[in-house]
Amino acid sequence: MPFGKLHTLYNINMKILTTIIAVILLTFAAKAQTTRAAKAQFSIGIDAGIATAGIKETNSVMLGVSLQAGIPIAKELQFTIGTGFQNYFGKSLALNLQDAPSSYKTPSVQIVPLKAGLKYFLEPNFYIQGEAGAAFLLNKSAFSGDKSVAFTYAPQIGVLCPVNTNGNFIDIGIRYEATRKFNADYENSRVSLVGLRVAYGF
Repeated sequence: MPFGKLHTLYNINMKILTTIIAVILLTFAAKAQTTRAAKAQFSIGIDAGIATAGIKETNSVMLGVSLQAGIPIAKELQFTIGTGFQNYFGKSLALNLQDAPSSYKTPSVQIVPLKAGLKYFLEPNFYIQGEAGAAFLLNKSAFSGDKSVAFTYAPQIGVLCPVNTNGNFIDIGIRYEATRKFNADYENSRVSLVGLRVAYGF
């Protein structure tokens, strides 16, 4: 299949995936009880995503874990800080060698993000969030990077789903996350993704 058709199909699939997740979040928000955060909240989550630019030529799926704290600074506003671990799995790329066609498995990209930002509750449990900070590249040599730290940012929408009367909840969020280039001369050294976070909070 020509590359142009593959690229178009990829973009269509990403739009469909984003739409489905957004509908799921809105459905949860409509059914959730009123538990707008009025105290500090902490959550630990599982993250998954698909690379959308930069490293998408060499890496595909991201799986990771994350920790986040939310500190109320107003009735509907929290200051957030979070970190975690992200592993972007490498792809198997075809090597078009005339005498010996073969494939090459690109190395995984491993990142530890450290971000801070704001979470604003539009509805009792439905929020928008924006974070920025630094992304630390753990395997610089495998990634052909000339630096180990890059600026990162992540807008997100999500919903808190109460699980009991003690204030515990499930936090489901979808976000776009991106970094600046880890190598100024290498466009594919920029990391970006569309990701889903499912976390348990208390």
